[in-house]
Parts: sequence; C-alpha cells; structure tokens
Amino acid sequence: MRSDANIAGPMTDPVPGPRTESMGADVSRETPPPMDDTPIGRAAQLAVEALGRAGEGLPRPEQTRIIVVANQKGGVGKTTTTVNLAASLALHGGRVLVVDLDPQGNASTALGIDHHAEVPSIYDVLVESRPLSEVVQPVPDVEGLFCAPATIDLAGAEIELVSLVARESRLQRAIQAYEQPLDYILIDCPPSLGLLTVNALVAGQEVLIPIQCEYYALEGLGQLLRNVDLVRGHLNPALHVSTILLTMYDGRTRLASQVAEEVRTHFGDEVLRTSIPRSVRISEAPSYGQTVLTYDPGSSGALSYLEAAREIALKGVGISYDATHAHIGVQQNDQSMVEGIQ
Repeated sequence: MRSDANIAGPMTDPVPGPRTESMGADVSRETPPPMDDTPIGRAAQLAVEALGRAGEGLPRPEQTRIIVVANQKGGVGKTTTTVNLAASLALHGGRVLVVDLDPQGNASTALGIDHHAEVPSIYDVLVESRPLSEVVQPVPDVEGLFCAPATIDLAGAEIELVSLVARESRLQRAIQAYEQPLDYILIDCPPSLGLLTVNALVAGQEVLIPIQCEYYALEGLGQLLRNVDLVRGHLNPALHVSTILLTMYDGRTRLASQVAEEVRTHFGDEVLRTSIPRSVRISEAPSYGQTVLTYDPGSSGALSYLEAAREIALKGVGISYDATHAHIGVQQNDQSMVEGIQ
C-alpha cells in the first residue's frame, strides 16, 4: 500500500512583527512592546513554526509501515502517543490510519470520531469479518488521517475470538485486503496482553513502546518484550521493537532524568532522542475531540510530537535525525531503575 499524492499541511499567515517606521528618541511609556515580545506573540510564533515545519513534508516509506503502540502498563500515554504521532505524520504529508483496538475507544474520541454502539467498527472487522474499508472514517481537521474506531462491543471480542478460526491473524488479513494507499498504520492496543493485542502484534511490523518518566516506569515491560519474542518466533517473524518513546518528561525532577538515562542505557538507539514533556495542553485536547496538534499547535507538547514523528519517519528510511528542536532529557546515572525490567 502506497500513496503518490503529497498532502500539504495547514497554511498559516506570518505573525506580524514590530512596526518598522522610524520613531523618535522619546518613546512614551505607554508604547506597547513588539508582538514577539509578548507571551501571546511568542505563542503565535511557535504555532507558525510548528505548522511550518509540519508542512515541509518528509520522505515517504516505500511500503506501508505498520506500527503497534503497546504497553500493558496503563497511564503511560499510549493512546495519546498514538493519535498525536498519527496527526503529526499526516501533517508532515503522509496518509495515516489509526486502528483503535482499545474497547474504551479513547483514540476514537481524541480524533473526533463517532463510535457509539451502532457505528461500524473494528469489532465488526475482527468478529464478523467485515472489510476494513467499510469501517474506516476520515478524521476531521487533519487531511490524510483516518480511523477505524472501537465501540463498546469490542469489550467482548476477546471471548468471541477464542472460538474463531485463525483468531490471532484476523486483523492481519483485514489490513492485507485493504486497498487504499497508506504510508503508516498505527494500532492502539488495550493495556493488556490478550487476543486483541496478539492480533495487533501479528499484523504489525514494528512495536512502539511509550514509557513514562516516572517511578515503576519499567514495571511489566519484561513480559511485553517476552510476548513480542513469542509472536516473532511463532506467528510473525518480521515483528521487532523499533521505537521507545519517553513520555510525561518533567525536567524539573531528578527522577525523570534518571528514568530517561536508564531507558536509554538499556535500549540504546531504539529510544527516540525526542521525549514528550508533561503538558496540560496534551491532557486537555481529547476532551475537545482533537489532537494537541490542532488544539494548540504552538504548545510544547505539539512541538515535541511533531519532532518525534519527524524522527520516526527519517529513521524508517535510514536518514540521520537533526535534533535541533528535540526535547532531550538530561541524562544521569541511577542503575536501580533498570531492575524493573528484569
């Protein structure tokens, strides 16, 4: 599956700068500061910078990259990472599909997709063998971004899949039969290691693991990695962990720096140089049915996800990444943090 049409990012007008007319030496104290010296002006300039970089476009993969976003530990920013990376890749010019495999449907909500019980959903694809093309919906406000939503019916799919033929590969077959050109498919998994997650691992090529920069960050990660090894050994030889993304990074705390250092030490080049800061804007955006990219494109969260998407895209085609805009955590040594992965 490929796409030949580049998708332009949103266009923005330049932020007005300070007036250039000559002024007298005696300037009144009432004279307001230039636009870019005010908080609003700086925020506007960040927004223009973010959307400008988004519209630059990135190298397109030769084949569709299927990325499974998984972590059995809840509250690590898994769904948030899925939808914001997907929106960032679409704004960079790609055609992106989000497959929502979490019965809570949070990814569908964050993308502004209707997913009440009567809506055709990924449940129908997995259990009823409905074509994926019949459930995919375009995402409002982000051209080139699509979603296969989850409904509450998906909560019972684990039990229903047990008795079905080829229960582990039903999503894989549905994706293979999908004829629309795509650059990326991001699969949002539930925080468990059941049949829904196994379907995602069988369908995918890459695993992206978000890890929050907090205590117990690596708890349970060992079991996920063992499951990836099992699926690779028996069902999907192409599967591999390609990306670790540090989320909820708070540069004011030593703990965040220690976690970041230990994760980078353990996983090496699999860890993105860009990390995602803790951000109120990222948390607020889903309640408006938006990603942070459209909710507040000048926020630190939006800028970080744009850079993470850029890094993922360049890494996929073997191009070195320039970390000019990356939010890179301070690295400190603390060997105790690696114990949770054993």
